[in-house]
Amino acid sequence: MCRARRYPNRKHEDRKWHPTNVAKTSNFYPVILAGGRGTRFWPLSRKKRAKQLLVLDGKRTMIQQTVARLLPLAPRQRFWIITNDDLRPAILQQLPKLPKPQVLAEPLGRNTAPAIGLAAFLLLREHPEAVIGMFPSDHVIADEKSYRATIERAVEIAAAGENIVVLGIRPSRAEIGYGYIEAGSNFRGDVLRVRRFTEKPDAEKAAAFVAAGNYFWNSGMFLWGARTLANALREHLPKTALLLEEIAAAFGTRRFAATFRKLYPKCENISIDYAVLEPRSAKGEQASNLFCLPADFGWNDLGSWTALHEHHTAKSRPPEGNLVTSAGVFFLNARGNYVHAPGKFVAAVGVSDLVVVETGDALLITTRQHAQDVGKVVKHLDEKKLHKLV
Repeated sequence: MCRARRYPNRKHEDRKWHPTNVAKTSNFYPVILAGGRGTRFWPLSRKKRAKQLLVLDGKRTMIQQTVARLLPLAPRQRFWIITNDDLRPAILQQLPKLPKPQVLAEPLGRNTAPAIGLAAFLLLREHPEAVIGMFPSDHVIADEKSYRATIERAVEIAAAGENIVVLGIRPSRAEIGYGYIEAGSNFRGDVLRVRRFTEKPDAEKAAAFVAAGNYFWNSGMFLWGARTLANALREHLPKTALLLEEIAAAFGTRRFAATFRKLYPKCENISIDYAVLEPRSAKGEQASNLFCLPADFGWNDLGSWTALHEHHTAKSRPPEGNLVTSAGVFFLNARGNYVHAPGKFVAAVGVSDLVVVETGDALLITTRQHAQDVGKVVKHLDEKKLHKLV
């Protein structure tokens, strides 16, 4: 295992750190990215009813859960949601108490860098000391108390300087579907400097990462000051930064909608990882101001039907691992199946590891092994212009 070395001269750094009650004293602003389509959850997930709007765990939708677990850390007035025109009406319906002007619909999807960058420039104008938390809208968190404590600490780090903090999940397996963070030296306690990011390694590399002990899954949750992020975009995406700044300047005026529609599609289509984090990490861990805060609060991004099956079977341990939504069931020599067929009687005989999902107009049949490929069905439907099915 790689052991992170400690820096002997940390007195000056430690003086910046003071425990605070984030809910009362910080300038923490959650920004929730909710523009994706969730194609791997077809046929339940559609353009106007994407994954984040579905009830996949518990009684509330994914985006409702995301907001609810962050509310103890910030009032509703500080929440911003970046989505698209297809999903905005449903999001407003599901979250009626959030300020409507702060639920923004992108005219065209441009990936995470322009989305979170727009929030940074908007907040920089009115709340220059804001600390932004970037959160996907479709994650599951088992231990919400630990989750909020981790965010509180990350806010402190981000507010202490020109710092960027990523929440790193301690890996439980050699997962090839996630990005990884290689951690370097200790900064303070278990807060680690980031050495580099690696996107979705092959199985051999993933196994080596887990064995090394200083690699973490990239959760997609980042925290930084609005000024820090705005300056990073000016450095690494100067053309896009100018466009976002002009859009932000029009917010609250009659020309905002037209300016947003005209300029936002001109922004570069790039993730925040590629746009800012990887170039920053290339500066070296001492100069990048990138920090990884290791976390273990029961995180799952529910990226496929297989992940959903694993999540629910781990919680409820159904007989023979068969997870079923139906009016009645009969299983014979059947194991590890996921079946969603509300209102139907389901009989499964001599089959294992299947995923079967029925809606009023579509039927998906695959295996848990191939559930990651369901997005290709949506791509096929798009190409064939079968719009009613997407």
